[in-house]
Amino acid sequence: MNFFDSELSLPKIRDELVRLEDSIIFAMIERAQFAQNTNIYKKGHFKVDGFNGSFLEYLLQEIEGVHAKVRRYTSPDEYPFSKNLPDPILPPLQYPQVLAPNNINYNEKLMHIYINNIVPIICKPGDDSNYGSAATKDVEALQILSRRIHFGKFVAEAKFKDAKDHDQYVSLIKARDREGIMQLLTNHAVEEKLLRRLRRKALVYGQEIDDDAGDATSGQQTKGQGQPRIPHDVVADMYEKYVIPLTKEVEVEYLLHRLDYGNFQTKGLTRNGTQ
Repeated sequence: MNFFDSELSLPKIRDELVRLEDSIIFAMIERAQFAQNTNIYKKGHFKVDGFNGSFLEYLLQEIEGVHAKVRRYTSPDEYPFSKNLPDPILPPLQYPQVLAPNNINYNEKLMHIYINNIVPIICKPGDDSNYGSAATKDVEALQILSRRIHFGKFVAEAKFKDAKDHDQYVSLIKARDREGIMQLLTNHAVEEKLLRRLRRKALVYGQEIDDDAGDATSGQQTKGQGQPRIPHDVVADMYEKYVIPLTKEVEVEYLLHRLDYGNFQTKGLTRNGTQ
């Protein structure tokens, strides 16, 4: 993956996060085609021999099993929801070690938030029996949200190595000052810019456009312009309430983990944690 071919930089990470925004918006639009279909989230509602969980968990297990075989989860930006996945059948790739070794995985918390907070705001209530289609879109949405949230590790590493704030990060990490680290990580101006961009993107991507439609970016319904496939503020609200806070939790946990890792230098990491 080209993202890992060179040393981390915040501009490069932000470019990747901007590209992920598009994927997340389209994933939400795709899931919004179907009703909430909450039966797919209930453990044991659909009986599967040898599996004790929800239909969504079963589908994740099966799909992630295949993805694991083609080494998806050996990439440092991919994290599975399932456990006990098979080993890859492809030979391993060698990634530069830009992160301190860690096993931080927020997918369990993400799954809870997705089912209980995100699906109800993007999908109409009720049951339309499209269980397979809805669950397939859930898997796609969860995987891209997981990648975005765990990208917080790369953000934290790049910010940590920035000479301007490095000493302050080291001091806060050694003091295990979670609130102080959170404040230092937070850039309100960048977050506001992100939310404005998301609202504009969702407004454009979410419209049913035909040749007679007006300017969708104006936010006004015009002749020939259909109802939005998803309310344009839903994705920005989701980011503000869930995606950004979860990402920053990952960032804080990663930086606190560096205390145990014991490497506070600004240079690149090697595979054994030395310079």
